[in-house]
Amino acid sequence: MYENDYPELKKEDRYTSPASSKPLHELKMLQEYIHSVNLQNLGTTLPHYKQQMILLKFLKSKKNQLVEIYSRSKDEVIHTVGKVSVVGRDFVMIRTLLTRIWIPYRAIHTAKSPFGLPDMPGSHQNVLIDEELRRKLLTNFGVTVAEKQTLRQQFFEELLQTNLKSWIGTKFIIYTDTPISGKLRGVTKGKLNFKEKELAISKITYMKQGRILSFFEKIFTKLKITKSKNS
Repeated sequence: MYENDYPELKKEDRYTSPASSKPLHELKMLQEYIHSVNLQNLGTTLPHYKQQMILLKFLKSKKNQLVEIYSRSKDEVIHTVGKVSVVGRDFVMIRTLLTRIWIPYRAIHTAKSPFGLPDMPGSHQNVLIDEELRRKLLTNFGVTVAEKQTLRQQFFEELLQTNLKSWIGTKFIIYTDTPISGKLRGVTKGKLNFKEKELAISKITYMKQGRILSFFEKIFTKLKITKSKNS
C-alpha cells in the first residue's frame, strides 16, 4: 500500500508525490553533494568568481551563527569572530556584542566555523511569514519587500553599496590604504561620501562601527529627515 511505503509523504488526508525512490535523508545528502560538485565545477569554469560563489554558499549556511574570518588589509591580517548578520552579493556583515563589521569577499583569506562549535542546521534562518504577510507578498511583492530590511536580505543579495545606504548618518572606521574614520554623508555610484572626502568602495577592505552609537545616530538621522519634510 502507498501509505505503508511512503508514510512521510502524508499531508493531512492527502499524499504528495515522492521526489525520488530514495529515503528522504538519503535524497537530501545526494542533493547537497550534487550542489557542491556543481558549485566546484562552476568555480573551475569561472575562476574569477569562485571565491565569491563559495563564500556565499558557506556564509548563507551560517546565517546567525558564529564564524571565524581571516581577512587582509594591505600587509595586515585581521582576525574576526562574530555572528553572520547579512550575506550580500559582494560582502558579509558580522555582528559582535558591541560592534558591526563589514568585510568584502575579495579581502577574505579564509572563513570557518570556530573549533568546537556544533554544525547547526540552517532552518532557523527562515523568515516567519504569517497570512497577512503572505497576502502582501502575493499581491504587492515589490513594495512589501522594499519596506522591510529582513525581507530584502531574504529575497535579494545586496551589494555593499546598496547596504551602506541604510547607514547614512552613522560613523565608521574604514580600512583602506590608510585607516580613516568619519560620519557617512551619502552613497553614490561606487563611492562613499564623507565630510571632506570621497572614498572608492573598491578600495575598502574592512569596515566597522559601534552598534550602540549607530543605533542613536540612525534615530537622530530619521528625526532630522522627518523635521525637514514637515518644515
